Amino acid sequence: MSEVESIHTGRCLCGGVRYRVRGTLREVITCHCTQCRQTSGHYVAASGAPTNTIELLCSDTLTWYASSATAERGFCRRCGGNLFWRPLANERAWTSIMAGTLDPPTGLSVSQRIYVADKSDYYRLEDDIPHIDHIPHSRA
Repeated sequence: MSEVESIHTGRCLCGGVRYRVRGTLREVITCHCTQCRQTSGHYVAASGAPTNTIELLCSDTLTWYASSATAERGFCRRCGGNLFWRPLANERAWTSIMAGTLDPPTGLSVSQRIYVADKSDYYRLEDDIPHIDHIPHSRA
């Protein structure tokens, strides 16, 4: 009996960046760190997959920004869409994918919240989703 390969697609608002992921996506993790808040305008909700399973179908407007000494963020330079996060060393060969850019249905749910100690003061987290205050050397 063989497994059926799952395929997920996504894009930025203007369509300048479109991608396809072959295989399983990680459940969604929300990151409340200062960088994620500043790049998204709130907090980030990100899934992810091994980098080699992500195919860029259109990357005409994709720009990478080194947001720290250890990571970079991929966004659309035309519409400003926040699409990806990945470690610069990429030792894990992993890329986080902003969950809102995935075409529904995703079949995903939020499994964890990280950097909760850094969240802003204008919202509360009033659910039972597991959370971690800080994770050394990691982000969404």
